[in-house]
Amino acid sequence: MNERLLEKIQKLTDRRNAVILAHNYQPGEIQDLADFTGDSLGLSIKAAETDAEVIVFCGVRFMAETAAILSPQKTVLLPDKSAGCPLADMITAQQLRKLKHDHPDALVVCYVNSTAEVKAESDYCCTSANAVDLVESLPPEKQIIFVPDRHLGRFAAERTGQDLILWPGYCATHVVITEDDINNMRKQHPDAIVMAHPECTEPVKALVDEILSTGQMLKFAAKSPAKCFAAATEIGIIHTLKKQNPNARFIPASDRAVCPNMKKITFDKIVASLEDMQYEIKVPQEISVKAKKSLDRMIEVLPTK
Repeated sequence: MNERLLEKIQKLTDRRNAVILAHNYQPGEIQDLADFTGDSLGLSIKAAETDAEVIVFCGVRFMAETAAILSPQKTVLLPDKSAGCPLADMITAQQLRKLKHDHPDALVVCYVNSTAEVKAESDYCCTSANAVDLVESLPPEKQIIFVPDRHLGRFAAERTGQDLILWPGYCATHVVITEDDINNMRKQHPDAIVMAHPECTEPVKALVDEILSTGQMLKFAAKSPAKCFAAATEIGIIHTLKKQNPNARFIPASDRAVCPNMKKITFDKIVASLEDMQYEIKVPQEISVKAKKSLDRMIEVLPTK
């Protein structure tokens, strides 16, 4: 680690009254300097509870948007303005409005990995951890549109028995993990408990021991007596798992599962972001208010999730 840059970041965060958030998929050194690490919604909620005036979100754009929605009085900075999410960009508000027009009686559930505009067009938001519970909580007679990740949506449909209307979106990082990766992992590490994120494909999920969100993976590993785990998700989670469980082994199911957007944040970019207050993420009020309703409804239905 560059001690000079770390010291500079600390001075800048003090001067700006800033809090630094890092998603579990960020590079290890970024996670280590952050005030909070975790999943996207959890981080936004934590930041909203602080008295910080500035939020530096080391993640991707939709995450910073969510932080801005939950903390409209704070300044939210994304250190690299090009850090986007291809999954979130796979559906636009206009496309969702067309889908709603085609299914006028349907409720819309959007994955938190979506733009603020899409959240504003949705009835409920959900996370990968609570998608099943959220869908299960809705009236069984109602049609449900689920956007944008079809693999998470199919997982929720299978677990609840609901026939969801799915949008054909997907996470490019998770779909590179294959059945061969899992089978090879089993051969090389027969003692490993294999965990997969629900954004993985259905054939991959059929081969693993546990299907868990990133936060659920961390909780599962902490409680499990097992000493070897394989994680079928973005490789950044391995740093977090090892740090929290130093006496266990953690192996990525595939070295190809790297999100290039999640690796764009660097120490230098955090310094520049705090020095020049760049790049500020703003959500127009009319969109923010509507988007927050979909998040609030999720919390009302699943207050402990």
